[in-house]
Formats: sequence, structure tokens, C-alpha cells
Amino acid sequence: MAATLLPTLSPPVSRAAAFLLLRAPPKPLRTHHHLFRSLLSSASSPSTPATLRSLAPMASAATPDRRDLLMLGIETSCDDTAAAVVRGDGEILSQVVSSQADLLVKYGGVAPKMAEEAHSLAIDQVVQKALDDAHVSESDLSAVAVTVGPGLSLCLRVGVHKARTIAKAFGLPIVGVHHMEAHALVSRLVNKGLDFPFLALLISGGHNLLILAHNLGDYVQLGTTVDDAIGEAYDKSARWLGLDIRKGGGPALEELALEGDPNAIKFRVPMRQHKDCNFSYAGLKTQVRLAIESRNLYGRCTDGIPISSATAEDRQLRADIAASFQRVAVLHLEERCQRAVEWALKMKPSINNFVVSGGVASNQYVRTRLNYIAEKNGLQLVSPPPSLCTDNGVMIAWTGIEHFVAGRFDDPPAADEPDDMQYDLRPRWPLGEEYSEGRSVSRSMKTARIHPSLTSMIQGSLHK
Repeated sequence: MAATLLPTLSPPVSRAAAFLLLRAPPKPLRTHHHLFRSLLSSASSPSTPATLRSLAPMASAATPDRRDLLMLGIETSCDDTAAAVVRGDGEILSQVVSSQADLLVKYGGVAPKMAEEAHSLAIDQVVQKALDDAHVSESDLSAVAVTVGPGLSLCLRVGVHKARTIAKAFGLPIVGVHHMEAHALVSRLVNKGLDFPFLALLISGGHNLLILAHNLGDYVQLGTTVDDAIGEAYDKSARWLGLDIRKGGGPALEELALEGDPNAIKFRVPMRQHKDCNFSYAGLKTQVRLAIESRNLYGRCTDGIPISSATAEDRQLRADIAASFQRVAVLHLEERCQRAVEWALKMKPSINNFVVSGGVASNQYVRTRLNYIAEKNGLQLVSPPPSLCTDNGVMIAWTGIEHFVAGRFDDPPAADEPDDMQYDLRPRWPLGEEYSEGRSVSRSMKTARIHPSLTSMIQGSLHK
């Protein structure tokens, strides 16, 4: 369990509550408390720890209602520009997402420079619409939360710059958010009874992650991908099959798979020889491509013949490949999750919930199969609605709220902070420390330029 960052006051009051009280002119300030090291510090900022604004004596002050807290969340880690406004009690006041689906179709995936330009063109309108839809202005906000990693550096920079611009102009604190932690914690917004500890599987286009969540900011990594994530495998397979991926390769393939025979093609399940919880989808992608080529489908799929114009025989072949791929891709998930459940229950027998989140968690076949794993082990499957599984501003705002209430936030940027500030972004940022039995030799070769994990940063700050 992570220790609180704030010494107990009388009556108890969080730093976030203290900040809300201090938005109005307080009595003379006398007490200072130090915040953990900044998640949004600039590369040129001093190395001394950020200091939280002073807390006035509050023995006679009433703790403000958490509902009064208003958080703006900004997300630009990959290919969606998103913003949302959420109240401290979890009420979603607005949610806006600008998709880059056309760019994905044009370039066959995320092109970082093109994605950055799209974010830059959309960010102002997306944030303004989120504020307008919530019927609030920047001056009504309590703080701004923004994704600082992991993700594409060029894309992360757009969101961080916008967040700091707003925070500087309106004197607002900033909460730097870990993208994958946000995927895990958004389930706590939807399911108010979801308490720590819990097991979580986070699955998306860029990530496969199994974690044991001990507490807010305290995670153990049980497994991750050694190469490609499941979402990447879905997207590439959908593209090779000639599907319309404007609404996402995953949904397109899932729909076609309903028409196919999942046992038509005997794809090999990855990594069965490795008794850990790590994932690998690069080999399965290769198997899919070879299956398409061996059936003389590759040319017809890549020459622009849409699935809607395919012959009945052609369509059935594509459907069989889609269904067979999906069966094996999800079976790989099931096997790793079963082992993760066993490991997690060994460490924390009190676990009752299995959280599944991230873009691929929108897939109904995935949910059905993982619900089987949960029920077999006496756990409750918890998954956000599809609109909160894919990248969104709500999950960033909510995670910002959780950390803000715990006292983890940065002071507003200095008034003289230059617009061309080089921010300390975290494109490769582990969420937790690796479980000893889950360490992967293949992954250890790819550790260059990885930031210390969120968990180690927070725990390190508690011992200073």
C-alpha cells in the first residue's frame, strides 16, 4: 500500500481540498509541504522538487465537496485528439474526440509527423468544445490533467503544450498522467465499488499489459508484449484482408469473423513454451499474411477490391482467416491471463475484480472469453463501456482527479515560461516494476531510454 503524501490534518483534508479552499484568499500561510517530483517538469527546470502551495491552518474550515472539483483532461498520445471535463465525483460533463481515421487509411498506420500535425490542427477546437459542452470556462477549472507518456513524443508534446498554456494563463495546477494507468483507473469512475487491489489487463494498438494494482500509483507488472500488441495484429490483419478500416481495423475484423469458421486454419498459439505472462503477436501476424498469400488472396485484398465486392468464395476465405486469427489471438490472451490470475491471487488473495480496458476491450468476443477466465477463478470482470475503452479525455481527467485528491500535482507554470519550452515527455514509461517470475529476457534487450516506472517514482518520493 502506498503511503499518503500528505500529513494528517485536523480535520482530515487532502491537498486537493486545501487547494480548493485556497482558491479564495486565505488567512496568512504558515505551513509548507513538499510534492513528489514533477511528472511535467521541463528539461531545463531546476532539479529541486516542486513545492505545493502552502496550506493554511484548517481546524475550523469545512472540507469542500469533492463534486466542486472540475478537471479538464487532454489526451494526444497517439492518433486521437481528445478532451473532457469531469467533476470530482465522476460526473462526465463533456467528452470530445477528433479521430485521425483517414490518415490511418492513407498511411496504413500511425505516421508520427502526420499525427502531430493533425493534433496541432485539432487541439484548440477539441478543448474549446469540451469546455463549451460542459458549460464551463477555463477559470472554472480546478486543474488540468494531461497525458505525458507513454506514447509518441511528437504527439504528446501537442497536448502538454496546450495544457501548460491553459494552466499558465489561468493559474491552474497540472497533473501529469500515465496513459496506461488512465486506462486502468477509468473503471473506477464507472464502477464506484471497484477498490484496490485488483488485476488489470490493458490491451490496445500499442500495448499489452497485465498488472496487479495494489493502490493508486502502486503497480506490479506481471506481463507485457515482447514485440507487437494485439491491437496492432488486429489492425494489420484487417488491412491485409482488404477490410474498411476507417472505423478501426479491430471492429472490422471482428465483424467479418462472425461469418467465418474459427477452426478453418490452424494458426499456432504464440509462446506456449514460455511459462510467463508476456505476449507476442509478431509471429501470428506473419502466419496470417502467409495464409492470405497461400490462398492467392493477397493481390485481390491489396489491389483495392473491397470486401463488399468480393465473390462469395473470396469473402468466405477472408472470413475464415479472420475468425481463425481472432480465436488464436484471444486464446493467447486467455492463457496469459489465467497464469496472471494465479500469480495475483498468490500475492493478494483478497482480489475480487479483473479489469479489462483499452481499445481492444471493446471487442465483444474478447470480453466474452475473458469473462470466462474471470468466472472460472471467482472474479468479477469489470470493463468500461466501449466509448471509454478507446483513448479519451475522460480517463485522463479521472486519473488526474484521483492523483489531485491524493496531493500529486504540479503548481501552475511560471508566467515567464517560454512557449518553446522543451518538456520532459515519457514516450517509454513503465507503469510498474516487473514481477520476478514475469521478467522477459527478450524484453531486457530493449530497455534503452526507458524512464523509471511511475510506481518507482512515487515510492521514491515517499522516502525523501
